[in-house]
Order: sequence, then C-alpha cells, then structure tokens
Amino acid sequence: MKNEDNKKQNGNTVKRLLLESGIALFAEKGYASTSVREIVERAGVTKPALYYYFESKEGMFRAILNWASEQLEIMLKEVIEAPGTTLDRFVFFYRHLYRGIMKNRDLFKMMHNLTFGLPQGVPAYDFDQYQRILINTLKAIYTEGLAKKEVKETDPEEVALFILGLVDFCFHLDNVKPNTIDPDRPERFLRLAFRGLGNM
Repeated sequence: MKNEDNKKQNGNTVKRLLLESGIALFAEKGYASTSVREIVERAGVTKPALYYYFESKEGMFRAILNWASEQLEIMLKEVIEAPGTTLDRFVFFYRHLYRGIMKNRDLFKMMHNLTFGLPQGVPAYDFDQYQRILINTLKAIYTEGLAKKEVKETDPEEVALFILGLVDFCFHLDNVKPNTIDPDRPERFLRLAFRGLGNM
C-alpha cells in the first residue's frame, strides 16, 4: 500500500512538473514554437513521461486549458456566493482574480497571448468561454444589486464589460510595467466609477 502511495505521489509530481514546464514555455515562446523535447528537458523528465500522462503536446495543452477553466469556475463560484453590496462584490471579484493571476502569472500570460495574439498554430479550442464566464458572473452581481436598488438601471452587458475592461487594463499595466505594480489600483478605479464624476 505504501509503495502504491509513493508511486502515486511521484506520478503527481511528474505530472505537475510537466504542466508547469508547458505553461512557462507556452507563455514564453507560444504553442507552435515549443517542442516536446523542450518541455521534458525543462521538467527534468523523459518524453515517455509526457506521452504517458498526456499522450501528446496537444493533450497536455488541453489539460492546461481544462484545468484553467476548472480553477476559474471554482473562483467565480466563491465570488457569486460572497456577501456584501454590489461594490463590495465587484471588489471581491477583482481581489480574488488578482490573487489567482499573481499566483499563476505564466498561465495568465499564456492565456492572454492565446486570446489576443496571433493564432500560433494552436489546436481548436473555445477560448471565448473564459470571457463569457467572467461576463456572466459580473452581470449576475449587477442584476442582484439592481434588484436591491443599489445601482442605477442600465445595460448589464455594458456594466460587465466596463468592470472587466477596467480590471483587465490594470492587470496588463502591472504585467507590462512591473515596476509600477499597484494591487489597489483597480479597487480605487471601481470606487471612483461607483461615485461618478459629474453632478448629472
């Protein structure tokens, strides 16, 4: 029984090393420019290990994307269930997302390049699902706030896109100019947006 547990633990370690290696290389070089040889060398394992766990580079790539989708759904479930005002929940959304991105910076860079960059010869995949999940979460928070009369009535889709755009801009600013990283910037912007700028 102990030997089986050790094998399972070693297997999980190898799998994790391969995934981390793949994410880092896909973020740095892109999918098409990354070879299986580079992935296994960086992970410190052999090619058969990658084929055993994922069957191919594409299989590993899909495993990364599926894992990212699962993590996002877990995180957003917590956001949806969070208490507080509409603004509190939007701030919680940002903070939760920010922690996830800072913890998985290479994954965020990889996903950003795949979503906004050139196709890079990647296998067909529904990359838009990530944005749809984020937008639907923000719309749900806004709609609940509207029912409580905490916010003005407007187009929920535009509210979601506005919040997502604002937060996304801050993440990218931190990524492009790491010397100006300010984790509190999105929250200040969100509070500014909720106060409004005019006396209309």
